[in-house]
Formats: sequence, structure tokens, C-alpha cells
Amino acid sequence: MIKRAYAVVKGGTLYPNINGAVFMTQYKDGVEVVAKIHNLPKFSREDNKFIGPFGFHIHDGGSCQKGDDKTPFPLAGRHYNPTNAPHGNHAGDLPVLMPMSNNTAIMKIMTDKFKLEDVAGLAIVVHLYPDDYRTDPDGASGPKIACGIIQPY
Repeated sequence: MIKRAYAVVKGGTLYPNINGAVFMTQYKDGVEVVAKIHNLPKFSREDNKFIGPFGFHIHDGGSCQKGDDKTPFPLAGRHYNPTNAPHGNHAGDLPVLMPMSNNTAIMKIMTDKFKLEDVAGLAIVVHLYPDDYRTDPDGASGPKIACGIIQPY
């Protein structure tokens, strides 16, 4: 059984300065997820979409190959959803990241929707728009702007 995992998160072609880390700890009742992500874009509005807060998910792909501006992180896959649940109940759905005034987001949550052994090797992704937790398949959360691979340690 995997007890701890982490992901080093890096920005892609759209926002290359994003960086941070996600740490996960397996407990009997669930997984604690702690994220600290720096240099997120400033909140704004673009084409009737709000940039920020930022969608945050585990995806089912195992690569953070950057891709290009039109297709960022193409191999990160889709939201991790092993039970084919409707959006909002995907195992990989995490709360949005809400940055402070210095454009750093810090989040700590507990979830029982997955075990570390289930998500090791998968991508954890930051999206440009907030997740609406309703629209399938991705909550209208827009382009992937940062990515990291979950690794046991």
C-alpha cells in the first residue's frame, strides 16, 4: 500500500511560470491532499469566461508533455472517473484553487474518492477556468495550464 505521494506541478506553454507541489497522504479514512501552487494568472475575464478560481483535478493520463497553446498537456487525459459517475462526482474532482493576492493558492482537503495506489502515475492538472461541477466531461474548466505526475515516495 502506498502511504505518501507527491507531484511537482509546472506550467505549460500558456503560463510557463506556474510552479508548485501537491502532497498526498493515505489514511485509513481517505487521502489528504495538500497543494501549494505559485504564479497563477491574475483573475480576469476573457470572452465571457472568468479566469480564476482555477479548476483542479486528477486526470487519467500519465504524461505532462506540454503540447502547444491549442492543445496543452494532450497526454494528461480526462478527469479521473473510474466509476463513470456524472461530473461533480468524478473521483478526480478536487475543489477549485483560490489564489491569494500574491497569485499563490494553498489548499488542504480530505477525500475518500480514491486511494493513492489508484492514482499513482496519473496527472494532476490545473485548468484556466473554474469548474462548474456539472458540465460533462470537464466542468467547462477550459485549457490545462499546469500539470504534474503523482509519484509515490
